[in-house]
Amino acid sequence: MDFDDTREEAEFRKEVRLWLEANAAHFNKPPAKALSDAEALEVARAWQVKRAESGYAKITWPKEYGGLGGTPIQAVIYEQEESRYYIPNGFFHIGLGMCMPTMIAYATKEQLKRYVPKALSGEEIWCQLFSEPVAGSDLAGIRTRAEKDGDEWVINGQKVWTSGAHYADYAILITRSDPTKPKHKGLTMFFIDMHAPGVEVRPIKQINGGAKFNEVFFTDLRIPDSQRLGEVSDGWRVALTTLMNERMTVSGDTLVGPKYRQFLELAKLVQLEDGPAIEDPQIRERLADWYIKRQGLRLTRYRTLTKLSKGEAPGPEASLTKVTLAPLLQEEAAYAMELMGQAGIVMDADIAPLNAAYQESALVAPGYRIAGGTDEILRNIIAERVLGLPGDVRVDKTAPFNELPSGNV
Repeated sequence: MDFDDTREEAEFRKEVRLWLEANAAHFNKPPAKALSDAEALEVARAWQVKRAESGYAKITWPKEYGGLGGTPIQAVIYEQEESRYYIPNGFFHIGLGMCMPTMIAYATKEQLKRYVPKALSGEEIWCQLFSEPVAGSDLAGIRTRAEKDGDEWVINGQKVWTSGAHYADYAILITRSDPTKPKHKGLTMFFIDMHAPGVEVRPIKQINGGAKFNEVFFTDLRIPDSQRLGEVSDGWRVALTTLMNERMTVSGDTLVGPKYRQFLELAKLVQLEDGPAIEDPQIRERLADWYIKRQGLRLTRYRTLTKLSKGEAPGPEASLTKVTLAPLLQEEAAYAMELMGQAGIVMDADIAPLNAAYQESALVAPGYRIAGGTDEILRNIIAERVLGLPGDVRVDKTAPFNELPSGNV
C-alpha cells in the first residue's frame, strides 16, 4: 500500500483540516477540568450533530444513510486529522461501528430510514446485548430465551458487561430461540427499545469509580416479529456481521487511552535528579519503542482498510491489533504512573498531572483485554486463521444445546 496521498486524497485532507480548524478549535487542548459522563455526553452529542451535518460522521456510508459515499482511505484521513483533537466521542462507536452496520445488512428500508439518521446525529444511542454471565467468550453459549407468541416474541434472560446500556435508547440483542438445535444453530437476533417495559438496566460499579458497564435483565419483554434481524435460528450469521465490525472498532488505536503525545508532555513536565525526564536515554528508548509499536498497530489496521477498499471482507488483522493494543495501554499507564512518583497514585483529575489520564487508563485498560474478545479468543483466531494451526477440539459443537451439561439446578 502506498501511504503517500494521491492528489484527490491530498485535496480531501486539506478540506477536512480546514473544516476541523473552523469547527474544532476549542478541542485543541484537553479540558482544563475533567468532565463528568453527563457533561462529556452533552459535548459529544453537539459535536456529533456537526459531523453528521457535514457527512463526516460516517464517510463510507451511502449518501442515502447520511454518509459521504466515500472510500475507506478517506475515512482514515478524517480519523487521522480528528485524532489531533481532544474530542469525547466514544459514546457512538458501538452504535455506529457495530449496531448500524448490522442494521444496514438486515433491517428493512423503512426501519433504516427511521433509525440510521438519529443514530448518526447522536440523537439516539445504541448498545450491543451479547455477553451473559455463563457465556462471555463463548457467545454461542447464551441462554437468554426468545419464545414465539403469535406475531410477537417474549424475551426472558440476562446480559452482562453491556457498555453504555445506561444511556442507550436502542440495542441489538442475540437470543436462544430453539434450544433443541446445536448451540450455533438455534440463535435469533433482534433489535429492541431499551426503554420498553420488561427491560431493566443495573450499572456495574468499576474500580475507577465509574459505571460504564451494565447488567441488563429481560422479564417478559414483548417485541414484534418485525424487529427480528435475519431469519429465525440464523442469528449466529447475523452476529458474525456484528463481531467483524466490533473487532475493527475496538482495535482502533485512536479510540482508547491517552494519546502518545500526552506521554511526551509528561516526560517534559517531570523533573528527575539530572533534568527533565525527556532527556533521560532510557525513557527516550521507551518512548521510541512505544512509537514503533503504535505505528505498527496503525499500519496493520490499514491492511484491513486496504482490503475493504478492494471490496474484500475484513481478515484477522483486527485481532492482531487488539491483542497488542490492550497490553500496550497497560504498559504505558504503569510506566507513566511510576514516572510521576507519589503523584502517580492521585486519582483527582483536577490536581493530578494530565488530569489523571494515565491513572484512569491503568484502571480501565484491563477491561479492553476482555471487551471485543478476550486475549485467549483472539490468540485462537490468530493461530487458526493466520498461522494455519489446527483448531481447538469442540465436542459440544454438534450436540443439541438443551443436552449440554449445565451448572443450573
